[in-house]
Amino acid sequence: MEKRREFLKKISSLTAAIMLPVHQFALGHTGNSDKWGKVLPLRKLGKTGREVTMLGVGGYHIGWTTEKDAQAVIETSLEGGIRFFDTAESYGPHTSEARYGKYLTPNYRKEIFLMTKSTARDANTMQEHLDASLERMKTDYLDLWQVHSVMDANDVDSRIAEGVFEVVTKAKEEGKVKHIGFTGHNHPAAHLRVLERTSEKPIFETIQMPINVVDANHQHFINTVLPEAIDSNLGILAMKTLADGRFFAQKSNLKKIQWETDNPVIPNRVSLKEALYFVWSLPVSVLISGAEKADFIQEKIQLAWDFGSFDQQKRESLIAKVADLALEGKVEYYKNI
Repeated sequence: MEKRREFLKKISSLTAAIMLPVHQFALGHTGNSDKWGKVLPLRKLGKTGREVTMLGVGGYHIGWTTEKDAQAVIETSLEGGIRFFDTAESYGPHTSEARYGKYLTPNYRKEIFLMTKSTARDANTMQEHLDASLERMKTDYLDLWQVHSVMDANDVDSRIAEGVFEVVTKAKEEGKVKHIGFTGHNHPAAHLRVLERTSEKPIFETIQMPINVVDANHQHFINTVLPEAIDSNLGILAMKTLADGRFFAQKSNLKKIQWETDNPVIPNRVSLKEALYFVWSLPVSVLISGAEKADFIQEKIQLAWDFGSFDQQKRESLIAKVADLALEGKVEYYKNI
């Protein structure tokens, strides 16, 4: 408990430590721009030595929205300064990666940070997924490849026994991937199990998990996994920052309503700005957010450009506002409660 308190006190300094000076834009330094224009503020990606834009595109939405909208989201993201693109073999399935291969990598591969992930439970399938992902996205390497969606301790142990971790390690050694990591949204215990099983010989460089204002109240990754990840100098990839759309009154997939509520987190409890600023005020390397329309990602891009200070008092106030929603378990439906 004392360690947690000390961590919470240090959040602001930890966040500041991974942020690169934004004043470089005003001075016209080329380090924060490329051939396509200005790049969003950068943050350090843990022990990788890489720097990534503070906002990244979530690939799930690229896979299920229309082809036209997917292309528009990709192009709007690039124009707005995003250079981090997330996806997974299972998104679509395969559609998200294929659209990246069509609209993203042919022209922008050298300027972007490209990552994908696999839910494979055995070595052979894991290798097959990697080869197919590279082919679909028309690239000969990934900037990041992740073991995707670890569910619990038994799932972690099983994937290790079936050689999944060995495949990602070998892929890095062969240069097919630059960095490796793991993800999960089900329960913090799964992430902690990965860290425990790899403690003697750390192999992972990044960790992806739900980080949002509701998470802080129940089965929270923020207070349990985040401190351990920081101690291990992992690059923190924040996902589910809007609880997969359940912060809003409705969540629809190609006009099919999947979620409706008369008490949405946004705007009844907090604003979109507050929800995103809450996450960016934590020591995360990149906030990965999905968008099925260009307007949605453009709004988040502008908030990233405008981001400033957001202190512990503001964070605690927001956490208190949504405490009851966290206990209901309906918003963060993806957790094993």
